[in-house]
This record gives sequence, structure tokens and C-alpha cells, in this order.
Amino acid sequence: MQPFPTREGTFEAFARHVSRGKVDVYRQYGVDVIMGAREGIWFEDAFDGRRFINCHSNGGVFNLGHRNPAVISAVVRALETVDIGNHHLVSGHRASLARRLVETTDGRLEGVVFGVSGGEAVDLAIKAARGATGRAGIVSFSGGYHGHTGLALAAGDAQYRDPFGPPLPCFSQVPFEDLPAMDAAISDDTAAVLLEPIPATLGMPLPSAGFLSGVEGLCRKRGALLIVDEVQTGLGRTGTLWAHEQDDIEPDILVTGKGLGGGVYPITATLMTRAVHAVFDERPFAHISTFGGAEPGCAAALAVLDAIAAPGFLAHVRSLSDRIAAGLEGAPFKIRRRGLFMGLVLPMPDGGKVAARALFDAGVFALYANHDTSVVQFLPPLIMTDDEADELVRRVRSVFG
Repeated sequence: MQPFPTREGTFEAFARHVSRGKVDVYRQYGVDVIMGAREGIWFEDAFDGRRFINCHSNGGVFNLGHRNPAVISAVVRALETVDIGNHHLVSGHRASLARRLVETTDGRLEGVVFGVSGGEAVDLAIKAARGATGRAGIVSFSGGYHGHTGLALAAGDAQYRDPFGPPLPCFSQVPFEDLPAMDAAISDDTAAVLLEPIPATLGMPLPSAGFLSGVEGLCRKRGALLIVDEVQTGLGRTGTLWAHEQDDIEPDILVTGKGLGGGVYPITATLMTRAVHAVFDERPFAHISTFGGAEPGCAAALAVLDAIAAPGFLAHVRSLSDRIAAGLEGAPFKIRRRGLFMGLVLPMPDGGKVAARALFDAGVFALYANHDTSVVQFLPPLIMTDDEADELVRRVRSVFG
């Protein structure tokens, strides 16, 4: 049941009370959808029943599709006996999820701090790096995205932070794939390099062989830490549990979020080595998050990890990637991809904007990359069947031929 009886009434209330700017943009591009029923790879418009395959997936929130039954069941069972819990107290639910996350790194990243949003988790990663090293400098990539809050915002693109005052000191950026620039940027005061293995808002450029390991080598040489932001690339999206596994690097800090809650309950986690996590040993209340690691969210996350660990799951992700790429062979765009982390690269500067709008009309919801508008960010749900993948290809083909 919708709170407002009409589409226009919904847009009017949203514009007045939530974001007039967003509504103006949606109307400019003719994106008039209001989410209604949703299930699996699909969601419907609340008023006219148009159906869309979700290939935005909210940056990976819906890796397991909408309303995944296993995740919902886990949360419902948890709510029979728990609420969010109290962040000041010891929690078996948080301990269980933390141990499971640590196991995904073969125990190398031994400490876990929970949060609610990716920005909060990146904030914590930067704080921990500074606390552990006694240094202040943070180096990141131009055009990257790490969140809209505090320190995460300072490490991101200027267009998000400049409207809110002068930039924070001790943050610098270098171009992606420019190892000499990174070499010059890391100094004796650099606490950490913060990077996405594949920067989504930059258009999903794939790192060349040896580039990320080269960055890691510079960090080790200068005593800086390596923070890998896998909020979007992690949890099976690239065909391995963590994208950085494919680049043979070992981060000191790993950030995960979005898909960790299965699209049902917001939860994020920052994993770190014992040496970094030790910063909280003597100052256990130096960082708190009231809703971080909420106990129903822990149940959701454990269900997500169970799904990814199921036999054949990651192989299916890789198979779907090959199937979709083969189906789109000969289309008038290039595909950048690792698993189902995909970018459709159009041959004109704003081609991604035009293509995203045309795909919307064909019932495929995807967004263009904000820092490379020639690219459509293309993130099909990981639970898609072969038949659904073929239907997706058919719809994309209907736009591009």
C-alpha cells in the first residue's frame, strides 16, 4: 500500500519534504518510477506496474536480489528474540559475525568494527589508520568514491565536498593507474592509501596487472597502511569473495558494506590486522556506533555469507558474466567487467547518460558513472538465472541492436 494515492502526490511530497533537487533531476530525465512491489531481480512501479530488471542494485545492496527469502527468514527469526542490542555490551551475535568475516581473510584481518553505512565504515578505517601509525596523511584516487561523511568525504571527489566548506588538510589524490604519481604522493606522514580495487564512479576502469600490488609495495616501503574499500566490489560481485584477491594484494584494512545486509538490514564492517585493531585496546570507547552491528543485521549478514559460500555460487557469478558478455557481443559499446561488476562503455562523452535513459524505457534500471559519463554502471543481481540473464540481454539488445 502506497502512502499517497497518486504518483504526482508522491512526487510533490518528496520534493517538498525530502529532496526537491532530486525530483527536478528525475523529471528532467523522464525517470518517473516510484518503487512498488519487488522480488528477486525485479521491481515494479507502484502505480502502473512497469517492471524493471535492477542492474543498478544500489551499488551492490541487492547482490542477492530484492527480498531474498533466506535473508528475510534469518532476520525474522532473530527478531523473535532480539532487538538491535546495546553497543556498549558484549554481543554473541556480533562476535559470531566478526569471526565469520575474519575467516574470509584466512584470519589475517583479525579485528572487526561494525557500522551502518559505507561512509561510516571508511571514516573508521581512516581513524584507525591514523591512530595505529601516528600519521595524518591519506592518499586516494581522483574520481573515486568513499562516502558522503566526514573523513570519507575528504578522501573523495571535490564535487561532493566543495559545497560544504574548505577541504580538510592532509588529504591528497592521484590519478588512477599512475604509479609514479602515487610514489610521489606517499610521504613519511602518510598514514594510509585508500583505494577501490575498481572505482565504480570512475567508470569501472580495470587495474592493469601489477598496478595495485605496486601501490601495496609503495605502502610497505614507506610504512603506510593499505585500506581497500570493497563496499561495492566485495561479497562475490567480481566472481571472488573479495575483488582484491584477484590482484594478489593483502590490505591492512578492508571495508565492506552495501550487500552485507542482503538488502534487508543496514550493516557494514571494517576489518583490520591485529596491529591496527590494537589502537582500540586501551581506548575501547574511542569509537562507538549506536546502531553498528545491530543484532538482526548480524543475522542478515550471516545469511548473506552463507549464500555466497554455497557450492557453485561464485562459479555461477563468473558464468553469468561470460553469458551476458557473449550475448552482448557486437553491440556498439565495450564492456569492462570482473564477474558481474560491469561497465558499458559508449563511444561518446555522455553516452552513458543517453544509454541509461534508453535502458530505463526498455525496463532495465542502471545508472551512468558520475565521473565518466560515457559509462553505464551495470550491476546485475548475482542470483540471476540463465533465463533471466538471457531476458536481460534481450532487453539491452532491444535498445542497441
